[in-house]
Parts: sequence; C-alpha cells; structure tokens
Amino acid sequence: MSPKKIVLRFGPDITEKPIIYRLVKDYDLLINIVKANVNPQKEGTMVLEITGDHIEGGMNYLRGIGVQVQALSQEIVRDEDRCTMCGACTAICPTGALFIERPAMEVNFDGDKCVVCQLCLKICPVRAMEVRL
Repeated sequence: MSPKKIVLRFGPDITEKPIIYRLVKDYDLLINIVKANVNPQKEGTMVLEITGDHIEGGMNYLRGIGVQVQALSQEIVRDEDRCTMCGACTAICPTGALFIERPAMEVNFDGDKCVVCQLCLKICPVRAMEVRL
C-alpha cells in the first residue's frame, strides 16, 4: 500500500493536542512527518505521508477536532520571468521556502520546503507564484 500524502492546517487551539499520537494509537496508522511548522501565532501546518487501513477514520477524527485536511495534489511554482525580486513573499512564507539570497538580494524558492499554504499567491504583487495541479 503506497502512502497517502496530506496537508494538515490547524489553529492555536490544536497545537497542544497529541494529534499524531492519536492517529497512531487509535487508528493504527503509520505516519511520516515530511514537513511541520508552527508559527509564532501557534498556527500549524504539517505535511504527512500516511499508511494504514483506517486512514479515513483518522481523517474524520482530525476534521472533527477542527483540523483542515487536504490531499497534497498541488504544488507551488514561481514564474522567474515575472518575479521582480521585491521579497514580499519571503516575509510571509511560514516554512522559509521563499528566501532572499544574499548578497545578490535575489528571491529564491525551495519547493522541497513548501507546504502549499498559498500565502505567497495572495501577497505577490505581480502574481509570479502559481498553483500547479
């Protein structure tokens, strides 16, 4: 059985709960945390690979406690020709996938760190960031 990749998004009320422990113990799921981030406001994002026979039960549990669950079927790409290197996206990126390379002061994008939160799409003034399905 191949792992299912999902993205979890949750607010500050969830960050103190043992949600991964519950998925493993109560639903007998094998979890690989690919990426995880909790920002200073205690809002979290996690990318997981999940394997097991009770995945849907585990996802229903997460939704029931207020976690947003979505399949990881998208990716963010940057149109380098359109990007003006303003750096607005680097300030909002919760995982550091978008960062300024010094001393050249160029914006770089590390797709491996991206959790597809799509905040960069909203802030980019020239719409250089796009979602690819």
